[in-house]
Amino acid sequence: MAEARTMTIVLVHGAFAESLSNWKPVLELLLAKGYKVVAAPNPLRGVSSDAAYVSSILDTIDGPIILVGHSYGGAVITNAVNGNQRVKALVYVAAFAPDTGESVATPLRRFPGSTVEANTAAPILLADGSRDLYFQPDKFRVQYAADLPETETKLLALTQRPMAERAMTEVSDVAAWKAIPSWFIFGTRDNSIPVNLLAFMAERAGSKKTVTIEGASHAVMMSHADAVVELVEQAASAVGGDGVTADDDVSASARNRRRNQGAEWRRR
Repeated sequence: MAEARTMTIVLVHGAFAESLSNWKPVLELLLAKGYKVVAAPNPLRGVSSDAAYVSSILDTIDGPIILVGHSYGGAVITNAVNGNQRVKALVYVAAFAPDTGESVATPLRRFPGSTVEANTAAPILLADGSRDLYFQPDKFRVQYAADLPETETKLLALTQRPMAERAMTEVSDVAAWKAIPSWFIFGTRDNSIPVNLLAFMAERAGSKKTVTIEGASHAVMMSHADAVVELVEQAASAVGGDGVTADDDVSASARNRRRNQGAEWRRR
């Protein structure tokens, strides 16, 4: 089994954010513990192009990798593995874990409760005819990070990065969680991704461990960085050089049942 601290932790932020604002407390804790960390910029232009960009960063890293995604970043890491055998674990932090043929928008239609659409500002039309999305600044805190101080969320609202509208509807080509072990963490007060959807995706992926933080918002990696880092460390400790967890007793039939569950859900 690879030593946990010989692994590189790659963090991929989600929409309406960037690496520093999204991951600062997690970065500080991981670095203090001696981990090698890469905070990968996510272009937020579309699943396939964003995944290709992150995949190119993964190709520059020697040794085993733990890939961590927040929110839309979960869809990106799901596609970014792209056959990279050095990726040993996936950690989904209040994140989408789409199946093949699913977009970010697909499960949101099946599991109502998200207020993303209601709190998104009028789209900005770009020169090429595409449109960028932002949260309404005065709705940012309640939508994204209601458990953070208002002084902090005001800055986050003013510095949010746009997400291309097509990133919401572009479907995933692959589902890396079918082959790579995964861990999930999310809060019970997530207004962006309904809690029952997050729980469904964790169960469908066969999550090795799912952590639910009572009262935490969508920005759980900021308000509860210690819990996120603890889960990342558990993932790093659990996976061996071949990417198989030491305690993996999940049978092929069980994995097939989860895949069939996902297929059945998509047919509804």
